Amino acid sequence: MNYQKENAKIIDSWCRSGWEWGTPISHEEFVDAKNGKWDILLTPTKPIPHEWLGDVKNKKVLGLASGGGQQMAILSALGAHCTLLDISKKQCESDELVAKREGYHIEIINGDMTSPWPLADESFDIIVHPVANCYIQDVRFVFRECARVLKKGGILVCGLDNEINCVFNDDQTKICYKLPFNPLEDPKVYEDSIKYDWGIQFSHPIEDQIGGQLAAGFCLTDIFEDTNGYGLLHEYNIPTFYATRTIKKGE
Repeated sequence: MNYQKENAKIIDSWCRSGWEWGTPISHEEFVDAKNGKWDILLTPTKPIPHEWLGDVKNKKVLGLASGGGQQMAILSALGAHCTLLDISKKQCESDELVAKREGYHIEIINGDMTSPWPLADESFDIIVHPVANCYIQDVRFVFRECARVLKKGGILVCGLDNEINCVFNDDQTKICYKLPFNPLEDPKVYEDSIKYDWGIQFSHPIEDQIGGQLAAGFCLTDIFEDTNGYGLLHEYNIPTFYATRTIKKGE
């Protein structure tokens, strides 16, 4: 099966239902960002520190699976030259909507990050990658592509799932699944993924999430944890996500 086509359809359906990560920022939020009042989320509740990105004016930024009219819209307000690569047409449409409303240009590529990217080597200063690689099977490929398209000394900021959500049922009260969580290798997991409208998601260990970045030629400079923002795990302050800042090594 082409699980990415399935995910594209599912994410589009979430957007039509008012998914929070597919809802564009308002005009007021855009103006606030232009005036220096802004935050960017890569995980559910905790914004990344502003110093992770620094001054983005005139920087070339790739929003990797970062559609929805949120992160790229804010960075465009700050003066960055943004490109979006996202598999969801609806997510891309949200960014197009904000760009037209606010009068800036963004290059939008409705594409699959699991295939070679139609982007030139060493062409970006920054990559912004919110939680999304839980929807792909091979995260190491993505990190290698990040290293290819980033300039030396370029910055990669990622939101990452730490696997804990994968083992629980929807109300987070019962452990139901073993790790690794892979719907393509476990018919029961695939059946439940479709039944409960989760999309085709995969668990990834820290060896792939952070080790994969290091193996691709990045240096880790900072990291923090975050929670779901709702539910039992959040109430007990159990981290289910982390965000990383890495820099591509120079020669």
